[in-house]
Amino acid sequence: MAVIRIDQPDDPRIAGFRDIRERDLTGRQGLFVAEGEVVLNVLMSDRSLCRPVAFLLDRKRVEGLADVLAGAADETPVYVASQSVLDAIAGFHLHRGILALGEKPPVRSLETCLAGTGPDAVVVAACGIGNHDNMGGVFRNAAAFGAGAVLLDAHCCDPFYRKAIRVSVGAVLRTPMATGLDALAMVEGLKAAGFEVLALTPGASEPLDRTPRGGRIAIVLGPEGPGLAPAVIQRCRPVGIPMSGGFDSLNVSVASGIALHHFTRRA
Repeated sequence: MAVIRIDQPDDPRIAGFRDIRERDLTGRQGLFVAEGEVVLNVLMSDRSLCRPVAFLLDRKRVEGLADVLAGAADETPVYVASQSVLDAIAGFHLHRGILALGEKPPVRSLETCLAGTGPDAVVVAACGIGNHDNMGGVFRNAAAFGAGAVLLDAHCCDPFYRKAIRVSVGAVLRTPMATGLDALAMVEGLKAAGFEVLALTPGASEPLDRTPRGGRIAIVLGPEGPGLAPAVIQRCRPVGIPMSGGFDSLNVSVASGIALHHFTRRA
């Protein structure tokens, strides 16, 4: 493990970590920033689909992370700095003291993503989810309930945004996904692959708890507020989560967890 001390925030060697918040909004040309020990452990695990490119750590954290970092390739640089220099590099107070620069996995087509799923696979298909907290929550639920893949249309936000990765507790880094899809083509592709495609929508007459489990199931989610486009719902089997007290919708992350629990539990 090559530990490299950084004393100045403008050191060109750590350019990829500089001004994280601003650069998160513009993208990193196939790279992403992971923050915190929990996410680092996922990135370095055997289940990760991503490759670490570099690390930037508070020098006080290096010794405690030595075993985790030992799993990286020998040429992967480990930059260390004082807390003040670290904060100046990041552009805000980095109280966790742990950053990693990673490489996104190769882009997968819808067909490639579904090819590895089994006869009772459950997948999540998202349309127009633009909130990074919700995106992270959907991936966290997908991993927790064993979804085979997460599919995102072209109107979804980037799941590799730092906050989405953090909210997902690293699930984004280990979940097979296809991104940038056309919503209607995604639905038709799922049908062609033998999936029962269910649109989760408050206006559905069929309650989720009465929807049979088993077989290949795709749960289609839309954004809070506008929900799924009518054209998408028309091509799916609409199901809804019954609610009380005059409420007609849930946070999309919560709704995804309820639906995934229903379709992945075996009883």
